[in-house]
Amino acid sequence: MATRSRKIPELGKAQARSIWLRAQRLDRPEPFGAGPAATEAAVAHLGYVQIDTINVVERCHHHILYSRIPDYRRADLVQAQSADKAVFEYWTHALSYVPAADIRYFLPAMKAHRAEPKRWSSVGGSEEARKLLARIRKEGALTIRDIDTDVLVEKTHLWASKKPSKGLLERAFYDGELVISARSGMLKTYELMDRHFGWEKRPTPASERQVVAYKLDRALRAQGVVSLDSICHLDAPSKKAVAELIAARVKRRQLVEVTIEGASTSPHWAAPEVLEPAAPAGEELVHILSPFDPLIIQRKRLKLFFGYDHLFEAYLPKEKRAFGYFGLPVLVGDRIVAVADLKADRAARKLLIQQWTWLEPAPSAELRRRVDAEMERFELFQLG
Repeated sequence: MATRSRKIPELGKAQARSIWLRAQRLDRPEPFGAGPAATEAAVAHLGYVQIDTINVVERCHHHILYSRIPDYRRADLVQAQSADKAVFEYWTHALSYVPAADIRYFLPAMKAHRAEPKRWSSVGGSEEARKLLARIRKEGALTIRDIDTDVLVEKTHLWASKKPSKGLLERAFYDGELVISARSGMLKTYELMDRHFGWEKRPTPASERQVVAYKLDRALRAQGVVSLDSICHLDAPSKKAVAELIAARVKRRQLVEVTIEGASTSPHWAAPEVLEPAAPAGEELVHILSPFDPLIIQRKRLKLFFGYDHLFEAYLPKEKRAFGYFGLPVLVGDRIVAVADLKADRAARKLLIQQWTWLEPAPSAELRRRVDAEMERFELFQLG
């Protein structure tokens, strides 16, 4: 008897967007509550909050949290990192804040970096590193500004430092010897990891299988509907193991394979309960998003779900830019309606609109009013 082919359900674009927005907690006001506890909860749910150096407007880690915590204060992240020690910095697809509760899933990467330090393999030597760690152990946490014994060298790349000690600090950070115990802008304070967390004994590192499950579960929680590309963003070596785990969960009916309208050849997966009808989100919210927001950073996924092709143009010549130097997508409900190229003039205490691009052909007066109201709130956040 011939077997009947399995029909894979297709999600319409609107349903796919709704699931993703719900997972990202952008569809409801105050999804994490308020105050310092909201920051810890937001990082725990999202799995990571990216850090970047660009500060044309508020740096992206603060911006991402502000988009989900209406009364967010920068001091809340400072408290979570330095006082409560509920978050720490490490590499996901980029340098990010991640939950301290998840640190065991990063310990294997630290061990691998110690064995093969890649970018910092030629920085200093074991004796210089030993002396630096001994100084921190004796004198306490320090920043690169506290080191004044360096013989300056030429930069080897754009983000390098003329101080060799910076490379030693960063290598020890990626090795898991040091942790960033505090941050002021881009100035980092380095402390011994074990002393910062107050461990008598380090947590047990996760196994390879546990790390794979962690990556899959993190994506399912924060994305709702996932693909191999979205789970393993800039992490292609993990795809084989993740695909095997997905297949096992589908077989156990813990995951369901789906396709997205317009992408029938690109498999996606979701937990069955995620596909159940959800209560209406209520009033459409307005968000001015960072280009590094988890909703925006994966460009192909963004275009598939929202039909919007985001362009990051900071490194393009001015004459080649479509949306401007640092375009911020404006999300209203489940539509990206505009792109705002903004700049914070901190001396004049103003938020400057360098360029505004409406993506909707004829924005209504009500839409303009609501976007303007959010822009005023965003300006207060920038300059507060």
